[in-house]
Amino acid sequence: QVQLVESGGGWVQPGGSLRLSCAASGSIFNINAMAWYRQAPGKERELVAHITRGGSTNYANAVKGRFTISRDSAKNTVYLQMNSLKAEDTAVYYCNAQIATLTSPSRPLGFWGQGTLVTVSS
Repeated sequence: QVQLVESGGGWVQPGGSLRLSCAASGSIFNINAMAWYRQAPGKERELVAHITRGGSTNYANAVKGRFTISRDSAKNTVYLQMNSLKAEDTAVYYCNAQIATLTSPSRPLGFWGQGTLVTVSS
């Protein structure tokens, strides 16, 4: 069994910053790509940022230059540093990871965290 637990969400004023964390635990063989998605009220879930096992990153156009994704492989953790936050960044943010488990080491599966709410408002 694998769990992804997010933390770091909350309320912030426009222009402020937040740092999200997502820690994976359980029967992990290795972790491939990790990513952050978000879902705003009434909208579909969308990709925010993605990082490969080797550290290559890509970002949604809406967050380029403001958000930074990083990972600590030793801690099985991915981070999302969010700066210059805008009201339109308000959403539930979800962590996603492609994880090869101890029972399926050659077939990575996708796992999701429970989500953490980010509210940007004055």
